[in-house]
Amino acid sequence: MSENAGPQASPGPQQAYLFADPAAHSLSPRMHRAAFAWAGLDGAYEARRVTADELPQAVAGLRHTGVLGANLSLPHKESVVALLDDLTPAAQSIRAVNTVVHREGRLTGDNTDAPGLAQALSDAGYPWSQGAGVVVLGAGGAARAAVYTALRGEQNVWVLNRTRARAEELAADWTAPNPEIQVRAADRHEIPWSEVGLIINASSAGLNAPDETPLAEFDFGTLRPGALVYDMVYKPAETRVMREARAAGVRAENGLGMLAHQARLAFAAWTGRDVPVEVFLSALEDGGGAA
Repeated sequence: MSENAGPQASPGPQQAYLFADPAAHSLSPRMHRAAFAWAGLDGAYEARRVTADELPQAVAGLRHTGVLGANLSLPHKESVVALLDDLTPAAQSIRAVNTVVHREGRLTGDNTDAPGLAQALSDAGYPWSQGAGVVVLGAGGAARAAVYTALRGEQNVWVLNRTRARAEELAADWTAPNPEIQVRAADRHEIPWSEVGLIINASSAGLNAPDETPLAEFDFGTLRPGALVYDMVYKPAETRVMREARAAGVRAENGLGMLAHQARLAFAAWTGRDVPVEVFLSALEDGGGAA
């Protein structure tokens, strides 16, 4: 990644995309268009609704001249892996991709969700050194990035998902080759909540649904003192799980910070330009959506 102190001359038109289903509500175009403008690049970013059946053709189109790559969101972060030429070490470990980088006809999958989440948690003041456990809600691509982030912070992880089999599959991907790693699928009653210092909602529960929660009738007061609830959802800006956590005196943050940080890293991977995260955050101030 090269650093850039300000706008530079544009080398020519460049194109990047978001592939998701749905996609129309995404704020990613707003952020990346602001980044192109700040960097002085002649570039465009388009959010496209791409179904599972359409994904192979959409990914093949990224090999065209002038295309930088794409972001992937629900439901494509895991299925896109089989369509790519290479994976970064992070994407290979996580087995999920949110950023595809095009270089001379080859497509490399990366995962900027994990470092984006780590930076957002750092911004929120989460003390990784405290040794508390982490509960990840969900078992999809975003949950994989959350587990990876927690493990790099040397935390024990419990995965809680509506379908336990999917949680067990996610946990096994880490623990089967590395038995010393503590990633466990669990039902709610199996988790020692007094040891939990961080809950990450990596599911879609609450997205555009103010009354939906992945933790119905949960007593947030049972969490470890100083705990943080981080919800990757950010529309609404305060989800039900955040609202109930705050009512119990527990700190809670939405996913806007993660969204901005992962977008900054994706933009840098495509263009080599290090655009300040404030550019992405400023672009988010006027609306809401999903990554």
